[in-house]
Amino acid sequence: MRFSFWPGAGGPWSDLLDVCRHVEATGWDGIWFADHFMPNAADVSAPTMEAWTAVAGLAAAVPRVRIGTLVSGNTYRHPAVLAKMAAQVDNISGGRCILGIGAGWQENEHTAYGIPFYTAGGRLRRLDEAVQLIRGLLSQERTTFTGRYYQITDAPLEPKPVQARLPILVGGGGEKKTMRIAAQYADEWNVWGSPETLGHKIGVLDAHCRDLGRDPREVKRSCQAMYLPGDDEETRRRAGGFGPRPVITGSVSAIKRTVQAYVDAGVDELIIPDFALGRGERRAAALDQFITEVAPEFR
Repeated sequence: MRFSFWPGAGGPWSDLLDVCRHVEATGWDGIWFADHFMPNAADVSAPTMEAWTAVAGLAAAVPRVRIGTLVSGNTYRHPAVLAKMAAQVDNISGGRCILGIGAGWQENEHTAYGIPFYTAGGRLRRLDEAVQLIRGLLSQERTTFTGRYYQITDAPLEPKPVQARLPILVGGGGEKKTMRIAAQYADEWNVWGSPETLGHKIGVLDAHCRDLGRDPREVKRSCQAMYLPGDDEETRRRAGGFGPRPVITGSVSAIKRTVQAYVDAGVDELIIPDFALGRGERRAAALDQFITEVAPEFR
């Protein structure tokens, strides 16, 4: 199993760079970055780093680890432009980029920036076309695509990615449409969820793959859950405050049991956000405990 890190986007660049260099040096496998322009809250004044410029900076400054978006909103950029950006980040990183993409869901940033939000069905139909168009540009010398929403004619994309097949990750748990798009076109798929949720949804993904004539093993599966180590009363209280988001918590042995449940469900990569870990030495200690005391058993 791979173990990757998801830093929050609200701190200064120096803090992001420090923690990402730390996780790289201590043996983590990847870094994922969310693509949003503002908080999903009534107060949108908190700083929020732009994803692809941050990812490009990390690609240049942090060696070895895979680096990707979790996930880019398809509505925010024309897919041809996004393909160009991802190919460039792959070149900057020496072949370590993953293009994570989803239909887009955060309405307040669409409203604030004048970006059409469309209906859920409209966003999903655009995502279906976008993934096809992006794959063509990344892999073909010239690409012509004539869809309902996107059209390009004899379009080049140079330089090509370093990777012979730059991975496209489709994020989302919608079982009828989003996961079918992932089964048909994606190299990787991602969703939030508990081991039980992942066990069910991976079954859905596998069924879509079989219906489409694709080997389910061609699609890697990743998920994320809040991480809050500790077995004291205060930690248990905090762990109950994350609403529907799954939480990995407890003693080291309890955390290992949870990770094993993800393995048994068929998860290939577990992503740990830092949203509950604070900053500085406190965050570093929690991340170090996971990568040194938990992760080795599953690699």
